[in-house]
Amino acid sequence: MGQSTHPVDEVLPFGQMLAVGIQHVLVMYAGAIAVPLIISAALKLPKDQVAFLISSDLFACGIVTLIQCIGIWKFGIRLPVIMGVSFAPVGPMVAMANSGLGLPGIFGATMAAGVFGIIIAPFFGRLMRFFPAVVTGTIILTIGMTLFPVAINWAGGGHDSPNFGDPRNLLIATVVLLVILLINKYLKGFLANISVLLGMTVGFLIALPFGFVNFSGIGQAAWFAPVYPFAFGFPTFNIGAIASLCLVMVVVMVESLGMFLALGDLAKRPVTHDDASRGLRTDGLGTLIGGIFNTFPHSSFSQNIGLVGITGVRSRWVVAVSGVLLSSLGLLPKLSNIIASIPVVVLGGAGIAMFGMVAATGIKILSKVRYESKNNLLIVAISLGVGVIPLAAPTFFHQLPAWTGALTHSGITLSAITAILLNAFFNRTESVEEVERELAADIPMSLKTDQDDRPAPHA
Repeated sequence: MGQSTHPVDEVLPFGQMLAVGIQHVLVMYAGAIAVPLIISAALKLPKDQVAFLISSDLFACGIVTLIQCIGIWKFGIRLPVIMGVSFAPVGPMVAMANSGLGLPGIFGATMAAGVFGIIIAPFFGRLMRFFPAVVTGTIILTIGMTLFPVAINWAGGGHDSPNFGDPRNLLIATVVLLVILLINKYLKGFLANISVLLGMTVGFLIALPFGFVNFSGIGQAAWFAPVYPFAFGFPTFNIGAIASLCLVMVVVMVESLGMFLALGDLAKRPVTHDDASRGLRTDGLGTLIGGIFNTFPHSSFSQNIGLVGITGVRSRWVVAVSGVLLSSLGLLPKLSNIIASIPVVVLGGAGIAMFGMVAATGIKILSKVRYESKNNLLIVAISLGVGVIPLAAPTFFHQLPAWTGALTHSGITLSAITAILLNAFFNRTESVEEVERELAADIPMSLKTDQDDRPAPHA
């Protein structure tokens, strides 16, 4: 590739892209299949239908990831963004399931919310002027803080696990984290780029003799199973369900905008309002595709932002390979079962490093904010405090009306809304061009300067 090629657009040797692409899949896999499992439990679906929902989920995640990374017409932010089923609408969808709406009604509401998201995306793209460094840094720091409990629960053995905190769990998670750190300190080039994959491999090998690896279901799973639209019947369209998921779609897009800004910072390609519009429009398209292919609303996965910082690999084509892998896993249930056999304790060690990278990026951005007056300090302080509420006290908002759940369930959303409103109150509204210049000039572009400053490795 020529020297003028931006690392985001660089096509690396296939072996390198495959290895780093596998890392992205492993990082997001547990989150990707969680929502279908939750909704299946609420609907009390038989095992074969649960398996099909998971396959549909993976297939759609892969398709939408490809659109987001490669770009088609006005869709796709063309950054290394991996897409997955969002956790934001879980509450409303479980309520739909409990009310007897069924999967056709949920999928119909999902499709309608996707169309709604496509329509409003350009408006959200114009909100860039409300995201100066004090707001962006606060949101990104909150994203990292919100992800920490996920990694810690994984490292302990998984939420509600009977052997949570077992010393063997802690040992495996610690070894994974140490391997990642040692590789990043002592190795360079390609091996440093796949430090997370190598750390997880070591953790998997240690987990085997402990009996933590569950291979059940692999032998019975088919090698190939097609995913086809409307497998559970033609969708139905319930006005209340549609309104609920459209409200959630607004929340999803607020969170995605913060993630795009974080990823643009790490990838050294600041996100413009046009970029943001294309990315958010793809959130809507992905949700529409999800409803058609028997799955749920999609959004950008924040788990993978930290992986870009850890590896220093910014190529969107690497994540496009991840999209191909995800769709393949959706069509190849046996391979999907093999990936699912990786213990969560292995993911925990890697998650602490990657999610910490997200939080640290927010701190670095906030270090560039001017604190001569106490206004910016108040914005950061109050926004972080509000963002921690769902983590510190999950039942804090339970006495409020049910419709507020779409806004109050997520610390990221609460922090983002609070930071935006406080910034508008304390500081003058900056133009889009001023914010873009700030992103380009003032925000540190990576926490891995020793990797990011060197050219992408070649075979």
